[in-house]
Amino acid sequence: MESLALDALELAKKLGASYADIRLIEQESQDIGSKDETVARLNLSSSRGIGIRVLCRGSWGFASTQDLRKPAIEKACRRAVEVARAGAHCVNPPVKLAAEAAYRALWVSPHLIDPFTVSIEDKLSILLEASRRIRSVKGTTLAQGHMSFIKEKKLFLSSEGSRIEQHFIRSSCGIEAFASNDHDRQKRSYPSSFGGQHELAGWEMIARFDLPSNAVRIAEEAVALLSAEPCPTGKSDLILGSSQLALQIHESMGHPSELDRALGQELNFAGASFLTPDKLGNFQYGSPIVNLLADATKSGALGSFGFDDEGVAAQKVYLVKDGLFCGYLSSRDTASLIGLERSGGMMRAESWNFAPIIRMTNISLAPGEAGSLEDIISDTEDGIVMETNRSWSIDQLRYNFQFSTEIGWLVKNGKRIKLLKNCSYGGITPSFWKSCDAIGGLEDYVDWGVPNCGKGQPMQTMWTGHGASPARFRGVEIGMAHKA
Repeated sequence: MESLALDALELAKKLGASYADIRLIEQESQDIGSKDETVARLNLSSSRGIGIRVLCRGSWGFASTQDLRKPAIEKACRRAVEVARAGAHCVNPPVKLAAEAAYRALWVSPHLIDPFTVSIEDKLSILLEASRRIRSVKGTTLAQGHMSFIKEKKLFLSSEGSRIEQHFIRSSCGIEAFASNDHDRQKRSYPSSFGGQHELAGWEMIARFDLPSNAVRIAEEAVALLSAEPCPTGKSDLILGSSQLALQIHESMGHPSELDRALGQELNFAGASFLTPDKLGNFQYGSPIVNLLADATKSGALGSFGFDDEGVAAQKVYLVKDGLFCGYLSSRDTASLIGLERSGGMMRAESWNFAPIIRMTNISLAPGEAGSLEDIISDTEDGIVMETNRSWSIDQLRYNFQFSTEIGWLVKNGKRIKLLKNCSYGGITPSFWKSCDAIGGLEDYVDWGVPNCGKGQPMQTMWTGHGASPARFRGVEIGMAHKA
């Protein structure tokens, strides 16, 4: 198979391509779900194919095929060159690639136990036991559980001489408890919402989160929320738990720092960005304690890898340093447009049948010095704690936003005094981050995973990571979802 791919690279060069790369990807996946004490979903799938990308006359061309015989691969190669030639007349300026070394490498994601060696029965037994414990709590009306596992082998070859083989194992797990009465319906999720936690890890991750042992707690919280007071409206100091802060980072820093959005090249899915190139190095994004990094080298975090999908080695890039906006998520072609010497290594594709585009890696808030979540609460005279995302909305520039969470607590004189439901908050991105005056340390730091970030047209979903500790923000508008 590799020899056929190398032949295709040579063919691309003969047809006039100045650069070409090929990704051969094999993937196996399991998606398992439970509803109450029954199996709701059991999907097993596999995929194999090849994607060919060429640069010809200053324009990109891409084609792919699942047929891995020589005639089909050559046909795809010719089609990619044809697409590049057809687009050359409307590409201005012509694509120029930032320099990158050629690599000969093998990279394997960290894991202790291959989840595909664990039986489906053992996986279901955990989900069904968690559901049984949830439904044992009076007042619950529904229990759901999720597990998913992906094993992927990717071979990257380029006309510059790179040969990079990467092996990934990704695991996910989560449970949800629902409670309802005649007037209300509430939900609590663990470890987080929207499928739980997602990591570049093996079966050991499932054992670490221990779904059954947390089932009763979230069920009791869901029932308690039915009689809880609603979130007040007005301005308040706001403490965000790490999982909610992870999504805040994703939407208000991850997406606007994508350089293709900032340059106006990508406008789909609330596409543009207020972080335009004129702001680089001189725009105060947040308070001086705010440091945000894109780091694809973090062990076990979902957005990590050895090399991106154009053969650039994984690296760490500051996006915000001491509150100042200082970096972008970039690719080899966009880097050259703003004078960067090297790509940040953020080009990735959902699968073999998509061309790579700029995607988040692990976009994380560096830990601070405020200690644990409880330490921050004890240092807060009057505020609200919010945790676990329920919904979100943000404008096309990633500037105005609104989030709601599953659960909240009113804080008075350094103590949680009351449970709150239907909590929400909103604001303007730079004003919000400038109001940050406390960031927790490593005690409650978690590298949360988001496996379904959507971008592009046709849409691609991507796995990204967001490390965060709890943090406090002063004078935030709360209860926005209930204002007239």
